[in-house]
This record gives sequence, structure tokens and C-alpha cells, in this order.
Amino acid sequence: MKVKHAMSIIGTFERNGSCIIGTLHLASLNVGLAFQPTRHADGEGNRPAYEIFMGSYQLGSAWKQKSRETNRDYLSVKLDDPTFPAPIYAALFEREGGSHVLVWNRSRETAQ
Repeated sequence: MKVKHAMSIIGTFERNGSCIIGTLHLASLNVGLAFQPTRHADGEGNRPAYEIFMGSYQLGSAWKQKSRETNRDYLSVKLDDPTFPAPIYAALFEREGGSHVLVWNRSRETAQ
């Protein structure tokens, strides 16, 4: 079986000082999020570089990563909430011009 990836942009963000601010866009949810740097913003080890807040509620964390294929920096994001059927794993990429997009993949197995 082959694995295909369906990618969707589920958020748009802008840098605001040391934070990254924007909106998470889902079919059932459209909310503002703020990526706030942690004390370990260097992202060393397994520590998150950012905590992700919806207002005062922490919805997730993000870790600094580097793509092996493109050598491009990005944030590996995990969002979770009791109302979600499962955690959301995504990646935050910086675009040319400084804006950011949150991209989500769903892996699908297909017949060869």
C-alpha cells in the first residue's frame, strides 16, 4: 500500500514581537491563537519552544524542527482539547514576506 498525504492550511499567522499571532481555521472552529515563547525558546532537547494559547487557555505546544528534505526551519505543533476526537498534529511554516501558515496532513493508505 502507498501512503498519500492530503495537506490543508488550517491557520494563518503573523509575528508580533516574540509571539506569533493568528487564527486557527477548522470546519467546526475558527479561533484566535497566540504562540508564546517558553523559557526554553531555543527548543533544545525535547522541550517546546512555544506554548499555544486560545485566550488564557493553553491549547498546545510547538517544537523547533528542521526539514531533512529542504533544510527549512519550522515548528512542529500539537494542539489538544477535550472536545477534539484526537490531538491535531501540524506544522507552522514561515512564508516569504514573514507571514506564517499552519499546515495539517492526514495520511491515507491507498491501494497500489
